[in-house]
Amino acid sequence: MTSAAGVGANAGERMSTTHEPVLDPVSPAECRHLLASVPIGRLAFTVGALPTVQPVHFAVRADEVLIPARRGGKVEAASRGAVVAFEVDEYDAVTRTGWSVTVVGPSHVLSDEREVRLLEDAGLRPWAPGPNGCVIAVRIARITGQRLSRSRGTEDGRPTEPAAPIERLPRP
Repeated sequence: MTSAAGVGANAGERMSTTHEPVLDPVSPAECRHLLASVPIGRLAFTVGALPTVQPVHFAVRADEVLIPARRGGKVEAASRGAVVAFEVDEYDAVTRTGWSVTVVGPSHVLSDEREVRLLEDAGLRPWAPGPNGCVIAVRIARITGQRLSRSRGTEDGRPTEPAAPIERLPRP
């Protein structure tokens, strides 16, 4: 039973309809499940010593993330033996909940043309289609994740008011 002031008559505790965001770590097993649940991810690598992030299609096979690319493209060039990061996420703007998973590991270009053709035949296609395809394999050396499980708002998790717009900062 709850009084008008929101104090539980039996428990003696204050009850609130305001939920603050809770950021929780995600287990490696759940990270693997979430990783395989979305079709698009982001590959982070360096080009000319500068960080670059590119959206990519991908598939998960055992302990590898497989990313189709074009031979001679920047993804292939940057992935030859480099340690890269790969990220997937999902976010619900209405409930302000979501999750993200990040994989870090060494990468290499699959050299077996037959294997590449089998992956392509199974539907693995590059984000930007083109001739001379190849597949980048990123070994899952480290996998971490986090989940934003609740947001400030009503009891059903919906925000009480729209998110405030981001104000543009003046350029110097």
